[in-house]
Amino acid sequence: MEVVELPDDLNEKLFEMLEVAKGTGKVRKGTNEVTKALERGEAKLVVIAADVQPPEVIMHLPLLAKEKKVPIVKVKSEEELGVATGITVPTASAAVVEPGDAKQALAELVKKIEEMSK
Repeated sequence: MEVVELPDDLNEKLFEMLEVAKGTGKVRKGTNEVTKALERGEAKLVVIAADVQPPEVIMHLPLLAKEKKVPIVKVKSEEELGVATGITVPTASAAVVEPGDAKQALAELVKKIEEMSK
């Protein structure tokens, strides 16, 4: 599965879903945590930031996500991703492990991501 850049309307839905998932489920933040979640087969969706410097920090995530058949999307900034996951610092990546109350929103997003990556 390819890394998908979401249009602005889906970006908003993604951030809303992340906020609900962080409050009612479980969201892993940071490249090390996301890598572990992928390797353990826990990740349902991976989000990476486009402005990560150096890009080598997250280069392995698309390959790992493809291997594990987990959808992966790219957002514009680490700042936005940090805020959406509830931390005060920018984060290069995040993974939804337990969607909690965002289960329906996650399912809809994954369906659209799969359609876009064909």
